[in-house]
Order: sequence, then structure tokens, then C-alpha cells
Amino acid sequence: MSKIVVAMSGGVDSAVTAALLKKEGHDVTGVTMKIWDGTGVSPGESRRHGCYGPGEEEDIADARAVAGKLGIPFHVVDLTQEYRGEVLEYVRQEYRKGRTPNPCLICNARVKFGALLHRVQESNIAFEYFATGHFARKEYDAQRQRYILKKSSDLTVDQSYFLFDLNQEQLKYALFPVGEMTKRQVRDSAAEYGLIVAEKAKSQNFISGGHQRILDPVKQGLIMDNNGCTLGRHQGTQFYTIGQRHGLGIAHPEPLFVTAISDADNVLIVGTKNELYRREFIVSDLNWVARPGIIEPFRASVKIRYRHSGAPALITSFDNNMASVVFNEPQIAITPGQGAVFYQDDIVIGGGIIDSVKAVKLF
Repeated sequence: MSKIVVAMSGGVDSAVTAALLKKEGHDVTGVTMKIWDGTGVSPGESRRHGCYGPGEEEDIADARAVAGKLGIPFHVVDLTQEYRGEVLEYVRQEYRKGRTPNPCLICNARVKFGALLHRVQESNIAFEYFATGHFARKEYDAQRQRYILKKSSDLTVDQSYFLFDLNQEQLKYALFPVGEMTKRQVRDSAAEYGLIVAEKAKSQNFISGGHQRILDPVKQGLIMDNNGCTLGRHQGTQFYTIGQRHGLGIAHPEPLFVTAISDADNVLIVGTKNELYRREFIVSDLNWVARPGIIEPFRASVKIRYRHSGAPALITSFDNNMASVVFNEPQIAITPGQGAVFYQDDIVIGGGIIDSVKAVKLF
């Protein structure tokens, strides 16, 4: 029997995580992060349930109810300042650079497995492991002498992409009990345990009402094509991302997509779908999971966003913090600010943040 702390989000995956561990006979304690400081969106303003916003009250209540049903201790940890400093400010800075950040990547490494884990360590809660409801797998590789992160058994819900930035110390504590299950099995288990969250919908976005709520005031600017011709005006670069088609308000013979965001000039660059394809980019803020770093170039399957299926590429490191990635075949909408995660089979080798994309027309 082990002492295990479970990070409970108020959703079904972490609820079943706690239930499974309790059934196995472990000494389980539930903890939930409080991250919303009351700003960004008002209660009742949006029907969209985000991880940051007034829906947090419902999530905390659901997590507390699950803990009560399971008969485990439950604690709420106030991390509003940490979340604002580590996640919200990061998102602001990235949008100011004309990039599209993925807040979940930052939250997992810096807040959930960072600030929350540290708070638990500093408290009187004794624990040996820290479990979450992520669909991923972890094991210790004696040959590598490292903890490795692997895709979940159900690839349709795999969340290893969101965890690539965890370090060895964080992985040492990590447990992912639902990583061997399908989503349907998780929901069925929740129903069997009589948990109120069995059919609860997943949060669909970062912030209730939209991420623009926490960003700088809107600054309108020009929409131009790659030849420098002005085609219209945008409503603020934070409302757009690479590959976006809708909401441009431009009449054109061909469908147009956002191909680049020039933050320095406050200009949105648009083009045809063919102009979205690129092969090469630079990745920074690297974290190596299955190896301590690289010297020689290596090949891997690289995912450039969560829903990307991954594609073969050559990774060449400048140092342990930056590398170039060259795909075998052009990929659509490589977006600065998103995570690029390197896989070999089902093992996460490492990853980083897409820093810049080589602006070469391929068609």
C-alpha cells in the first residue's frame, strides 16, 4: 500500500483515478487547485466551461463530492497567484509576440506538477506518489536509467503531448492510472463507483468566454497578402491563429487562410491553403525525457499540435535548448507558440516550443 495524492480537477478522469487507487488499497488523498482569481469573465457571462473561470466553483464542488463518496481526505490549494504568474502572463507575452501558445503545456509542468506538487510537499500530507487523470503511461527504464513517458493505450485520447515538459523529478512521483484504459471504460467505471461526474462533459476551452479576456486591449490592423497588398482590417491579432479561415471578413476568389502574424507591424498575413505548408522550423525551450539530450541528428515522429497525427522528421540540435526540425513532407499550419513533441514509437523522446518557421514558399 502506498500513500498517493490525486490531483482532482472535478472531471471524470481524475475521479476514476482516485477511485481505482482507493480500490487497490492505497492511502489516497484528493487535492484540487483553485486558480481563478475572479477576473477575466463574470459568472453567467458565458456558457462555455473552461478550466479558468467561474465554472471552477462547480468543479471544486464535484471533486469534493467525489472525495466524499470515496471516503478520502480532500484539500483545496489556492494557486491563483502562481497560475496568474506562470500561465496567464505567459499567454499574454506569447500573444504579444504574435504567437499562439498552448496554456495546458505550461500549466502541467509549472503549476500542476510544479506549484501544486511543491505545496503538497510543504504541507503535512504524507505521500509517495502524485497521480493525475491524464491518458498517458510512465515507467522506469533501467537501461536508460530514466523515467520515460509513453502514449496511452487508447491513442484517440492520448495526452502525452501535454506532458512532454515534465522533468525526471516530476516523473518520479507521477502516476497515470487511466493510461491503460479507454475513455468509455473510464466513464463506465465512474458509473459503477456511483460517481456524479460519470457523464460530465470535458472543459472545451482554456478560459470561459474566450482567452481574449485576459489579453491586452484590442488593436486593429491591416490584413495583407504575401505581395504586400492590403485586403482588409483585422480586429486584433489575438483573435487569429495560423491556419484560420473563418472570421477574416475578406471577399476573395479563393479561400484565404492566416499564414503568418507580424506582431511588430500588427499585420495579419493571409494566403491560399498551399501557402500554409512548410517543412522546417526552429524549436526552443527543449525538454528531453527519454534521453539527457542529443549530439547527433536523429529521426522521430513529430507532433506540432495536439490533434496532429505526427510526421517523420529529422531533428538537429544546436544545443540542449534549441533544435531545427525538418519534416520529410510539408506539413500544414506549423504555428509558433505551439508545442512540438518528438516520438519514437510510443515513447516521448522530448519536445519544445515552436519558435519560428522557415518562410519558404513550397508551391
